[in-house]
Amino acid sequence: MSLEIQQKQTTSPEDLEQAEKFKTEANEYFKKQDYNRAIDLYTKAIEKNPNSSVYYANRSFAYLKTECFGYALADASKAVELDKSYVKGFYRRAAANMSLGKWKEALKDFEYVTKMRPNDKDAKLKYNECNKIVKKIAFEKAISVDDKKKNIADTINLDAMTIENEYTGPELEDGKVTLKFMKELMELYKNEGKLHRKFAYKILIDIKAYFMAQPSLVDVPIGDDDKFTVCGDVHGQFYDLMNIFELNGLPSEKNPYLFNGDFVDRGSFSVECIFTLFGFKLLYPNHFFMSRGNHESATMNQMYGFDGEVKSKYSAQMAELFTEVYNWLPLAHCLNKRVLVMHGGLFSRDDVTLDEIRKIDRNRQPPEEGPMCELLWSDPQPQNGRAPSKRGVGCQFGPDVTENFLKLNKLDYIIRSHEVKNDGYEVAHNGKCITVFSAPNYCDTMGNKGAFITLNGRDMIPKYTTYEAVPHPNVKAMAYASSFLSLMC
Repeated sequence: MSLEIQQKQTTSPEDLEQAEKFKTEANEYFKKQDYNRAIDLYTKAIEKNPNSSVYYANRSFAYLKTECFGYALADASKAVELDKSYVKGFYRRAAANMSLGKWKEALKDFEYVTKMRPNDKDAKLKYNECNKIVKKIAFEKAISVDDKKKNIADTINLDAMTIENEYTGPELEDGKVTLKFMKELMELYKNEGKLHRKFAYKILIDIKAYFMAQPSLVDVPIGDDDKFTVCGDVHGQFYDLMNIFELNGLPSEKNPYLFNGDFVDRGSFSVECIFTLFGFKLLYPNHFFMSRGNHESATMNQMYGFDGEVKSKYSAQMAELFTEVYNWLPLAHCLNKRVLVMHGGLFSRDDVTLDEIRKIDRNRQPPEEGPMCELLWSDPQPQNGRAPSKRGVGCQFGPDVTENFLKLNKLDYIIRSHEVKNDGYEVAHNGKCITVFSAPNYCDTMGNKGAFITLNGRDMIPKYTTYEAVPHPNVKAMAYASSFLSLMC
């Protein structure tokens, strides 16, 4: 406490005034959804006056918007530490904990606020909603322990599903995906139609069986003269996915693709994206590849919209089946034994080998630490060494970490996704760590370009194609997201 008093005494009136100016400017950038600029300015305000809980809470909110959940949590905790009566600080900390799937920690903050302000209806509402979720998760956990061996896929009776006369959409041929089916499916989706549930379930059952037979690290050979395309996050932006195929050609045996995780969530056409991608995987199993992202998980899907979208368009049973399927998605791909592709990044240990990745037991929800977690969650940083993750999960790794990993595993470079980039891609770590992000104007707000990478088997030199967002029907991003997220705004 004496340190706080000391700081307050040394903060001059000029600094206090300058800090307020930075905060006001930051708020304007926040309103324009330029969150990175807002963060810079809130930081300047904090440097001038480190005693304001408001500055930390505001920066926490901006960090939440940029998915830096770890930083958001630290700032919200600082806001609470500075002023235990500042309700917004507790709300921000609860939001950060919820974004990390830490519902019990969030509930503690709401409980504290309701005790502090027993007549605050808004606080009571948030407490009740959060309490419901905690109880629901505990109930589902108890059921899953009792029913561990039961697979949703085994309970689906396709024969009992009748196709109504009025259904005019595409149909599988002898239970198989064909190119004709895929073309009709994409047209159906462009016109906001829905695939019949019988065919949707059949695709999910078949794709699960396929992925179950795959290793956690898939080796992908590419012929010398063959082109290969790597795409990053598409996040439920179906019309932008269609634009990728428009620009680069439909997937085929002559035009192979790898989609590097985060196929769903946030964008409100996630169902259309995932069935299109799974359909192409079944059609061209040896020329179309999919890596798991951090959003192919139950917690993320419940928060950011996919779970709600599947329940709205199909059923709760199908949402559970998707969780089963996602648990079997491969974690990484090695192209021509020269390039490793994963969604997140590298590791908190120096000795991780390709063979260790290959043997990861991946049939589960992502753990909070270890190689599987880091493959899905980690991010590069410009300075050498490692640091705690800005997201609160995984780690941040520097150019030396990348160099050592490549040397140990005799690789040229890595490709990862996971982060919005203004140009849709970024080359870091002396050209050895490439980020590709394929969802332009992410969440209908970020204004970024999307990108994909093409390379050939002979030289494996990456080439970048960037593109702007295309129009989509008037369904906003996050339309199916947890109602709790809107409560936190």
